[in-house]
Amino acid sequence: MFKNQPKGLIPAALSNMGERFGYYIMNAVLVLFLCSKFGLSEETSALIYSFFYAGIYVLSLVGGLIADKTQNYKSTIIWGLVIMTVGYVVLSIPVLATADNKTWLLTLTAGALFFIAFGNGLFKGNLQAIVGQLYDNPRYAAQRDSGFQIFYVFINIGGLIAPFVAPMLRSWWLDVNGMVYNAAFPAMCHQFLSVTDSMNMENINNLYAIASSVGHTGAQSIQEFCQEYLNVFNTGIHYSFFASVGAMLISLTIFLCTKKGLPTPAKKVKEETVKYTAEEKQAMAKEIRQRMYALFAVLGIAIFFWFSFHQNGTSMSLFARDFVDTSAIAPEIWQAVNPFFVIVLTPLVMLLFSSLSRRGREISTPKKIAIGMGLAGVAYMFMTIFSLIQDYPSGTEFRELMASGVSVAKAGWWVLILYYFFMTVAELFISPLGLSFVSKVAPKHLQGLCQGLWLGATAVGNLLLWIGPLIYNKCPIWVAWVVFFAVCIVSMGAMFAMLKWLERVTK
Repeated sequence: MFKNQPKGLIPAALSNMGERFGYYIMNAVLVLFLCSKFGLSEETSALIYSFFYAGIYVLSLVGGLIADKTQNYKSTIIWGLVIMTVGYVVLSIPVLATADNKTWLLTLTAGALFFIAFGNGLFKGNLQAIVGQLYDNPRYAAQRDSGFQIFYVFINIGGLIAPFVAPMLRSWWLDVNGMVYNAAFPAMCHQFLSVTDSMNMENINNLYAIASSVGHTGAQSIQEFCQEYLNVFNTGIHYSFFASVGAMLISLTIFLCTKKGLPTPAKKVKEETVKYTAEEKQAMAKEIRQRMYALFAVLGIAIFFWFSFHQNGTSMSLFARDFVDTSAIAPEIWQAVNPFFVIVLTPLVMLLFSSLSRRGREISTPKKIAIGMGLAGVAYMFMTIFSLIQDYPSGTEFRELMASGVSVAKAGWWVLILYYFFMTVAELFISPLGLSFVSKVAPKHLQGLCQGLWLGATAVGNLLLWIGPLIYNKCPIWVAWVVFFAVCIVSMGAMFAMLKWLERVTK
């Protein structure tokens, strides 16, 4: 797996792994945290999540432009890590949200998220550009796809561990204060404490019953207990952001200690500067145009993949909380299933690609991406069929049924496992190979910008993430899964239609 890989790959991957660990701690709980901290609706929290997630990738364009302009990739990466650390420090400060401070506290939280997004924009694309330049050396050129797959495994090692951190610290802090975790209780507390409270007697009785199960002893009023539970519940999550700060500092230390062994693009470009004739310049300009057209074609497909894939932080998190029996497992932890599959399946996928290549049946990078879109479609086809068989209503209707005591069959854990299996295989056919594709077609003087464009396409997909929770709460949930299924299948068809052209351009 690591044979014939350049020496700089592992240090770069370790730097990225630390940053991703810190990021995924926060990402695993963000939507649910905004709901429990500020009493926001799921649609509003998902909208903030969408803009934040999109901001990370939009700002990667800015980071790429800065690095390409200054030709100082390494300094840009370092500043990115520092700025992200500041954002996590702000998030880690526990302050109880009340009616008096809610506005400025939510604004401060949004500011911290901007710092994380901007720092990520400076860091993410430029580190990927440096990894791509490791394979510009002809000695390693044939290992480019496998190198990015290894790089991707390290990302997901951080992603595998991170989702356990916030639930663990939250449950620990609740236990210290004599309370018990209940995913539904914070929303009920906010509804009860709201000045526009519209809880009927049945819901109030349900509130009292759950309060007793999570630690209310009657020694204080239910209003005081709800306020205290929200404070303790969210303080435990704030403590998890301290772990994100530590991860950023570890990533920064690794990069500072190993940066000398990584390529320096500015020097490389200077060494390769030569004189070209007018005809040569015209031919080069035509080739660059063709490569950029191919890049934008694949970026268009990537938008729809990330729109579907990143539902794991929005509608799939809500599905895990509402429709899946997670009595023994916090809903955030299910996000660890995807990185677990990435780590386990990557060597198998690499073995498959290597075996096909040895037999002269190598699959081109564009074809791998097309197949990946089809596999993502299979994941949502399964969710559609399952939800239709179970006759599941919308998320809103389901929660009302559960609150009123109606017995409704919840899905088993195997449903999420099977969904994440198909989505992860699709991801392995698209994400690391998409990075590899960008590094192949990008002109050498625009490496940072082109990696930023790949992340920018992810941003556009992330701007659409709010659509999933909206459909999830308004329609029978199979409707949401059908939308994502259709998006994936249409994208696969478009990719296959462009296949010959893309393969010709990337030869």
